[in-house]
Amino acid sequence: MVYTISGVRFPHLASIKNSSLPSFNDDRRTNAVSFSLRKDTRSSSGKIFARKPSYDSESSSIATTASENLGSHQSDSSSAEPQETVSEVTQVHDDVDAHKAETEGQEQTSALSTSGGQSYKENIASMSESVEQKVVQRKIPPPGDGKKIYDIDPMLKSYDGHLDYRYGQYIKLRDEIDKNEGGLEAFSRGYEIFGFTRSDTGITYREWAPGAKAASLIGDFNNWNSKADVMTRNEYGVWEIFMPNDADGSPAIPHGSRVKIRMDTPSGIKDSIPAWIKYSVQAPGEIPYDGVYYDPAEEDKYVFKHPRPRKPTSLRIYESHVGMSSTEPMINTYANFRDDVLPRIKKLGYNAVQIMAIQEHSYYASFGYHVTNFFAPSSRFGTPDDLKSLIDKAHELGLVVLMDIVHSHASKNTLDGLNMFDGTDGQYFHSGERGYHWMWDSRLFNYGSWEVLRYLLSNARWWLEEYKFDGFRFDGVTSMMYTHHGLQVEFTGNYNEYFGYSTDVDAVVYLMLVNDMIHGLYPEGIVVGEDVSGMPAFCVPVEDGGVGFDYRLHMAVADKWIELLKKRDEDWQVGDIVFTLTNRRWGEKCVVYAESHDQALVGDKTIAFWLMDKDMYDFMAVDKQATPRVDRGIALHKMIRLITMGLGGEGYLNFMGNEFGHPEWIDFPRTDQHLPDGRVIPGNNGSYDKCRRRFDLGDAEYLRYHGLQEFDRAMQHLEEKYGFMTSEHQYISRKDEGDRVIVFEKGSLVFVFNFHWTNSYSDYRIGCSVPGKYKIVLDSDDSLFSGFTRLDDSAEFFTSDGKYDDRPCSLMVYAPCRTAVVYAAVDGDEDSSLVPISLVPDDV
Repeated sequence: MVYTISGVRFPHLASIKNSSLPSFNDDRRTNAVSFSLRKDTRSSSGKIFARKPSYDSESSSIATTASENLGSHQSDSSSAEPQETVSEVTQVHDDVDAHKAETEGQEQTSALSTSGGQSYKENIASMSESVEQKVVQRKIPPPGDGKKIYDIDPMLKSYDGHLDYRYGQYIKLRDEIDKNEGGLEAFSRGYEIFGFTRSDTGITYREWAPGAKAASLIGDFNNWNSKADVMTRNEYGVWEIFMPNDADGSPAIPHGSRVKIRMDTPSGIKDSIPAWIKYSVQAPGEIPYDGVYYDPAEEDKYVFKHPRPRKPTSLRIYESHVGMSSTEPMINTYANFRDDVLPRIKKLGYNAVQIMAIQEHSYYASFGYHVTNFFAPSSRFGTPDDLKSLIDKAHELGLVVLMDIVHSHASKNTLDGLNMFDGTDGQYFHSGERGYHWMWDSRLFNYGSWEVLRYLLSNARWWLEEYKFDGFRFDGVTSMMYTHHGLQVEFTGNYNEYFGYSTDVDAVVYLMLVNDMIHGLYPEGIVVGEDVSGMPAFCVPVEDGGVGFDYRLHMAVADKWIELLKKRDEDWQVGDIVFTLTNRRWGEKCVVYAESHDQALVGDKTIAFWLMDKDMYDFMAVDKQATPRVDRGIALHKMIRLITMGLGGEGYLNFMGNEFGHPEWIDFPRTDQHLPDGRVIPGNNGSYDKCRRRFDLGDAEYLRYHGLQEFDRAMQHLEEKYGFMTSEHQYISRKDEGDRVIVFEKGSLVFVFNFHWTNSYSDYRIGCSVPGKYKIVLDSDDSLFSGFTRLDDSAEFFTSDGKYDDRPCSLMVYAPCRTAVVYAAVDGDEDSSLVPISLVPDDV
């Protein structure tokens, strides 16, 4: 029997989910397929450098060894000593360079080379050639002095001890990487050395597993025989095997073969998916995933056809999950998303798509955040080439593609993840309690480990290089930056909360490194960080002393809307709304959103559900009288989203389906869970019925959902035309608690929000800065948007001289209750009325 999953064909093997692990030399055989085993003529092609292992992961930290400096704001960064293993490796490199001439032409015992007499820097170049990857050598600019942050935020001067120490650690790490690895550009190409690499003569497989006592490569290609392809180990814990081509020139491991590494470890014999695997699949009836050697023939590899779009001035992000993007109860595919969802995103007016759950994760319901295989795109949705085709199509449509990357934690799975990979607790993660996130039930990386840095930096670069992603949304950054992970801690804005013993400097320095690498190699790259703490200088360039992100997620806004939606309309304060939306650090850009993807999960509530509750199911037909709850919900849904976009940041994000008030929760397929105490948590019979997006509801013109979708579309195109999110001119002229009215200017636009539940205002005077004629360019009360059409959108408005609300002129408008209206200054006969809707044709 042969199964085919996502284009990979492999023979069926007996399930091992209930069996104990075999002994190290046992074969994993099946009667379904027979193999003729080749004579074991393979040998190691040399040795490769890796940082010497330290089984006390706490002591291997590069940055936290000088803990006194972290607690003292006025410490002298020059007193911090580099971590011991860094000095040790530096000495190793010095010794090798000194004796290189003497050993040229001889087999090397130094771990700094893969072939005789080469320095590590030269080795990087030769390895690149061996895998036939023509890498254009790009240089990452050297660090600056890191002092500009004190000019940007003078309050930081009181914490220069911590900040100078942090930047000093960053400089030292950059210097060590330059000295020992040939620079950050070379260091971030670990995927050309580790994992599987292909040359003209064969395949080399390398794995860093310092805790293992023996290792062999097993898989379909050798009938899972652990005696056939035994690996050799160097002094740095790197295991290696070279597998020459077969006599006919074909590779020793056929494309699509399942592979694992079997190791004799301190925890016993275990089979693991290679840490650098590029693809993995779950066979039918089996629980653990298998790694897949993915190396299609040249003629079958996807070739990108379209260049990356230019970096948008303002980001309008459509957050997506490929698997649940179908209207049908199924796991959707990369191909279907490419053909069906990307044109929809373009038509709606977004200029960026952010894709969740790309990195392989064995637990579907984790939303993609419990990653098991960091270099592998999820096989649930298709093949790596399918994903490349998706990204290429997005680029053709002018959409930048951001990946929701997870470097904040990892799945605790031991069979198909990194946890206990070499049988030790602290290989990739902190050992003991520090390496475990009790709320997420996952493992935490040790960012002070040299090889962890190589792994994560290379991982970020891999997705940019191989798949042409345009940037990242880094998940869980707050958890990374603090040893308390932001749990049971309330950030008040006091700077003592950011710079002290609870700051994980190793993690912050890693974030500085990865941002420097991304922006150095890809100046147009976009990096967004999920930080709820408000860390100062988070979005300041690394060379100036910042962490280096382009945007932070403005996470307080969604929480504020939930807080308000629990109250009566009479208890809303418009000044509080404005303060929350505009309360962000000067000069640091934000991506704002009205609601998070987590609110769409079963048990939580989206804004639409908070507003309309069960009435959403029975009173959304346009030919049926709506209830007061639905009328209120539709009106406020539009107002909340527009004011969030208007005042909340330089970027805007929407999770798919929320643009039209998706009425269903996301409920991942699950079975009953039997707890040790006898209790049973009921499942949903493994159903996908609520794990999808009902785009058909937003498209149905006979439903009020369509009006919400059209308003979101108009909102995006309005921003496309006027660029109001990034306009240099912003002035909030009115926050009237009595009238419940908010008025503000963005560029040449004037936004008027009337949050009053009953009061409409005729001849309502609003201030403005540009004299002349104004027209309505967006009206939330338009019938197209399921409104009541109380305004004449063809009307013209003319300003009057004289200061009003501290503006040089003013105009009179009609402000119906629960409406948002945008006015634009126009010249002469310029027609701007509802232009945004017609900016793109119905069929993209």
